Amino acid sequence: MLTQDILTALKGYTANMKNVVTLVLQTGEHEKREELKTFLQQLSTVSEQLNFEERDTNGVLRSPISFMVEVDGQPNGIQFSGIPGGHEFNSVVLAILHSSGTELKLDDSIKSIISRVQETLRFEVFVSLSCHNCPDVVQALNQFAILNDNISSEMIDGGLYQDLIEERNIQGVPTVFLNGEVFANGKIDTAQMLEKLIAKYPTLTEGTADAAPSLPLQDVTVIGGGPAGVAAAIYAARKGLAVTMIADRIGGQVKDTLGIENLISVPKTTGPELSNALMAHMDEYDITLREHFRVAGVENGDVKRVTLSSGEQIDTKTLIIATGAKWRELGIPGEKENVGNGVAYCPHCDGPFFKGKDVAVIGGGNSGIEAALDLAGIVKSVTVYEFMPELKADSVLVKQAEARANVTIKKNVATKEIIADNGKVVALDYTDRLTEETHRDHLAGVFVQIGLVPNSDFLDGVVDRTRYGEVIINERGETSVPGIFACGDVTTVPYKQIVIAMGEGAKASLAAFDYLLKNQ
Repeated sequence: MLTQDILTALKGYTANMKNVVTLVLQTGEHEKREELKTFLQQLSTVSEQLNFEERDTNGVLRSPISFMVEVDGQPNGIQFSGIPGGHEFNSVVLAILHSSGTELKLDDSIKSIISRVQETLRFEVFVSLSCHNCPDVVQALNQFAILNDNISSEMIDGGLYQDLIEERNIQGVPTVFLNGEVFANGKIDTAQMLEKLIAKYPTLTEGTADAAPSLPLQDVTVIGGGPAGVAAAIYAARKGLAVTMIADRIGGQVKDTLGIENLISVPKTTGPELSNALMAHMDEYDITLREHFRVAGVENGDVKRVTLSSGEQIDTKTLIIATGAKWRELGIPGEKENVGNGVAYCPHCDGPFFKGKDVAVIGGGNSGIEAALDLAGIVKSVTVYEFMPELKADSVLVKQAEARANVTIKKNVATKEIIADNGKVVALDYTDRLTEETHRDHLAGVFVQIGLVPNSDFLDGVVDRTRYGEVIINERGETSVPGIFACGDVTTVPYKQIVIAMGEGAKASLAAFDYLLKNQ
């Protein structure tokens, strides 16, 4: 299963393992068990500090295709149910490395929050091996388990546990259960999981504002870690300024994009690859990073004060807003109630759950037609619903969709309600805008692809925004408040493209530098 090239690379990664790590496989019979056993045996050959055992765990592990991680003979709370291949291969490798003593790449504030957990927290993360969002959740919760003995985390491959998927009405990944109850579903990052934990256990943040080293007054603080934010931070650092970045995750929305073919000079890349490249470039400079946190508030003045979700406060001379955008919701009945139960926003992640079923894609732009094409190879049929009389997608994509026998396109229609029965989506109501007649299509899933909405709610009352929430800026990236700049998809700049966001980030940073020169 593991090629010699992979094993050779793993030997390099595991060369500095400090602790003895054992992968313990539950005994028993299962058609996939021999495959998992071979996988673990091969994995255990890359280091003398890595062992493999088969053992009856007396119910600790879920099934014969479950294994757990032990450190120096003791379980550390990390379990995998299924064969962690595909996107989850990195999850098991990182679990081994972090268990063996490799430093966790978590902010000290996060470590402080997690170390305060006194309750027993048992996380179960249902994943698809084709889901590129799932590993972030699995890896974050695995680190939480390493930090605190009261926390455990189990990755569950939904493809191998169909009975469990049906029993818990799961129709999207990642879906996270905490102590048997739904904790989160759909795309979720570490920052959002922390917010949910803090909301559930408010005492976790007591004293955490002091956990991170107190920062001196910053010249530039960038909020947002996507292409615009990273460009702004690098340009500011190159000027010799004191720079801090606050980001829920590096890459932002770009990290969810699988294929990128219009970043000039880079013929083809992926969102995860580009995100890693952004992080590597930023690592070349002296930039203070507060990752996995959100901004709770901004106070204006000659010196701006930014308060993080952890309670930490950062004072800065200038502020650059680069928070990007998120998927726009339909805002119709049945949408929010059924997220993870038939309503989804990521066809790559959740498409496999609808194999052989009829689904809808809402939106006729590039993202909508691309989603329809992706789903067409998996599901029984795809119906695209477009509000306008004509599709907005590029003609080359439209022609491909029209050529697919199982893709139907309905234009000039308004979606009205998503219908569910027994916790699962069963139909979609829509209106023909020309005749005003209402129709119902029976289907199992609805994929929403109607564009983006700016992440700017935290700026309410701080800077001027349009009625759509976009931060209003001029040609220099200046907002309505002196010393506060903005760039990228969160702003009024048209054409939300990666290459444009990068340029806007550089421009906002240069404008901030000019501001500092004139106001020192």
